[in-house]
Parts: sequence; C-alpha cells; structure tokens
Amino acid sequence: MRQSMNHERTGSRENTMTQMTSLHEERLDFVFRTLRDTGARRVLDLGCGSGSLLYRLLADSQFDQVTGLEDSGVSLRQARSILAPFLDETPSRIELIRGSYAECNPALAGYEAAAMVETIEHVRPEQLSRVEMAVFGEYRPGCLFMTTPNREYNPLFDLEPGEFREEDHKFEWDRAKFQRWARGVASRNRYDVRFGGIGEYVPEVGHPTQTAFFTRQD
Repeated sequence: MRQSMNHERTGSRENTMTQMTSLHEERLDFVFRTLRDTGARRVLDLGCGSGSLLYRLLADSQFDQVTGLEDSGVSLRQARSILAPFLDETPSRIELIRGSYAECNPALAGYEAAAMVETIEHVRPEQLSRVEMAVFGEYRPGCLFMTTPNREYNPLFDLEPGEFREEDHKFEWDRAKFQRWARGVASRNRYDVRFGGIGEYVPEVGHPTQTAFFTRQD
C-alpha cells in the first residue's frame, strides 16, 4: 500500500511538472506577442534568466535593441550560450547586463517596452519599494508587461496550502493582492494598468499566471 501511495505521489508530481513546462512555454509566447503588438523596437527584459524571451525577441526583425538584465551569473552564462548566434551579429542587437532591477541604473532608462516575467515573486517583500523606485521611477519604460503566479490556482497543480511553485519564491500573490499592489505602483508613478491572465481559466480561481500591463501616462 505504501509503495502504491508513493507511486501515486510521484506520478502526480511528474504531471505537475509537465503542466508547469507547458505553461512556461505558453507564457513566453504570450509575452512575446504582447511586446510585439506594442510596436516597440527597444525592449528591456528585467530578470531575463537564461534568455528564452530574449531569443524570441531577437528572432523577430521588429526589435532593433534588446537588453537583458540578470543578477545570476549562472543564468547569464546560459543566456550567452543560447544567444550566441545573435551576440555574433554585427551590429549586435543584444546586450546582457549583470545586475539587479532593485538598483538604479541610468543606462536602463528610455526603453519603449519592458518585461518582468515570473521574477517579482523572487524579490523579498521588504525590497519591493526599491524595485518600484528603480523600475517605475528611474527606468520608466513606455510600457511594462509583468507576469506572476496566481496563488489561488496552486491547488490545481496539486500543491499543498502554503507551498510555492518554486523553492526560491519569496511570496505568491492571489489576484486581489497583486492587483492592489500594481494599482498602487501605477498611481504613484503615473502609469495606467490593466490586468489579465495566461493559461487555462477556471472560474473559481482564474488563470494560473496573472498579468499586469503598465502604460506610462506621460
């Protein structure tokens, strides 16, 4: 009996991982289409990880300049490997920078569009005000598309109450808390914001990924 129960748990976890992988690809494609539809030619990827979104952007000739910011040296090495064909282009359209979007950096100001894909939940809550000041106060992209897990959906991934989708997450917001935070950020920094979701919609809990699209007012 114990062996059977362990097998069921293993099968459930494997199914959850498959769902997560499928959602990850769907999310990247959705973010790419959203950025493309803005008409932007200069895009900033904040927390670019190993470069999956950057690769999609660079494969489209619409984008003249794409910059990825990432705090992890390991992830940046992976990004350089994945993006090697584009890094060898002359002139190069891609720049990779090691750093944190909680830090001010005048070089990151003036982009037409920016993305923060599944990264805000890795920030310690006490650092959120610094992120707001840097991203929305100094970088001030023309628009910014943000995605983050919807905590209400977690039981459908067979997660226990209080269990996060990744061990490194510092929090996961429900829809009400995410929207309250995002509206506050927008109001304080002269942005408009609208909300949406990615993945299969379930009436009681919403989408597995929740989104906020910020548009600068000035």
